[in-house]
Amino acid sequence: MSGQDRLTVGPGRLVTGTAWVVLLLGLWLWGREATDVREGISRPATGDMAAAGRPPDIPLPPAHTPLGDALPQRLDIPGLGVRAPVVARGLDAEGAIEPPPFDRPDAVGWYAAGATPGAAGTALLVGHVDTETEPAVFHAVSTLEPGETVRVTRDDGEVAEFTVDDVQVLTRDGFDAQQAYGPRDTGRAELRLITCGGTFDPATDSYTANVVVSAYLTGTGS
Repeated sequence: MSGQDRLTVGPGRLVTGTAWVVLLLGLWLWGREATDVREGISRPATGDMAAAGRPPDIPLPPAHTPLGDALPQRLDIPGLGVRAPVVARGLDAEGAIEPPPFDRPDAVGWYAAGATPGAAGTALLVGHVDTETEPAVFHAVSTLEPGETVRVTRDDGEVAEFTVDDVQVLTRDGFDAQQAYGPRDTGRAELRLITCGGTFDPATDSYTANVVVSAYLTGTGS
């Protein structure tokens, strides 16, 4: 996101945009058949936006057996230098997933009613892309590529190690809940990292797209 795209919607507030609007629970099907939603759009890299989909010539490791449930404590993305605390979030009054607190741009929000990172299912982590003055925790997630590593430290002492297999930019008008949140391979432990993308639309006080990074469990550490 360029400096000109980091716009505010009020004094001291972060621009949350459509990153949270599209997370309405009614659209989040968690692996069920999607209905009445349009096909998502994958776009090639332009500027700081990542290429969509997985290049066919990149070998990826096999999936690791899912772990048991345990609460996430910290997210590490070594390739981006991200080391962020994870905070549990619920739904706001409009039925959308709450982003991290406005005064915590360094934190990542985990939807606590969904799967825990490392357990079977799709765990969702959301983060701000920027503030009115500087980049936030997920500012560079659009630059991740298939094969890169994402780690989640859990409260059982395990570190769930995920491998990125897909990065997509989904437009607001073409958002497909199944494509964004549904499992890529049933039975795996999967992870989604989601933030704002595209450009800021001042007419709607929102961004035009969302960046959705998909990863799956490939190992553990401690």
